[in-house]
Amino acid sequence: MRIGLLGTGPWARMVHAPALSGHGELEFAGVWGRRADAAKELAGRHGTRAYDDVDALLAEVDAVAVALPPDVQADLAVRAARSGCHLLLDKPLATTVAQGRAVVEAAREAQVASVVFFTTRFQTGPESWIASQAEQEGWFTARAQWLGAVFTDDSPFSDSPWRREKGALWDVGPHALSVLLPVLGDVRRVSAAAHGPGDTVHVVLEHTGGASSTLTLSLTAPPAAAGAAVELRGAAGVTTLPESSEEAVDSLARAADALLTAARTGRPHPCDAAFGLRVTEILAAAESLLAR
Repeated sequence: MRIGLLGTGPWARMVHAPALSGHGELEFAGVWGRRADAAKELAGRHGTRAYDDVDALLAEVDAVAVALPPDVQADLAVRAARSGCHLLLDKPLATTVAQGRAVVEAAREAQVASVVFFTTRFQTGPESWIASQAEQEGWFTARAQWLGAVFTDDSPFSDSPWRREKGALWDVGPHALSVLLPVLGDVRRVSAAAHGPGDTVHVVLEHTGGASSTLTLSLTAPPAAAGAAVELRGAAGVTTLPESSEEAVDSLARAADALLTAARTGRPHPCDAAFGLRVTEILAAAESLLAR
């Protein structure tokens, strides 16, 4: 499968380009970016071609991987799907429900496969843990903490405008939801949302399986307090999400494997664009409560 990369920022340089160029079943066919000089530099580093025209790239590949801000990603994903390209997308799918729905509808109409890269869902240990907990019944409650210290001098994402605008809810909230939803079921209601220090938010969810969950999300935590944890409590006892030492490059390669499988079989992956849309809907509901 010939695949192109849309985006040249830190995540594209650190994760996407190495994963695509090193994948045995993909031909890394080109890079497009909003800055032509950055696209040329990144393409040269990985022995592929830089494109000045995104539509020219879309016309020459079978799939695209997107490493762009979510509002930019959504519009380009629609264009890519309409060009017949399978979609390897990043989280969040979009920052509005309308944009997310447009991606889902375009992929459905074009009959292209889609996978959204929720990192934890493509790490071997956490993936197995999530599947095991989803088979258990009687979960009572869960808590998820996703705390980052992103806006520090040594962070590659410190100058990310969309993260500063949308905050932890939209950046790390998708990670928490990607773990909780397959275990506890869909969210029936966002029952509460409150601000904490910095961009920190606290969200309370009611799930269709009967359990409740709480999320604590931040990009502005003290560095010593940063980290992620998920704990489930129920009839089966108490269990926590295992830590993973897998590199993001390896996880993205597994997401690319998932896209290849979905494209070949026609069977949607659990983390497809429709799942990305549902996560967007939940985040938008929480954002609405916070705005009140």
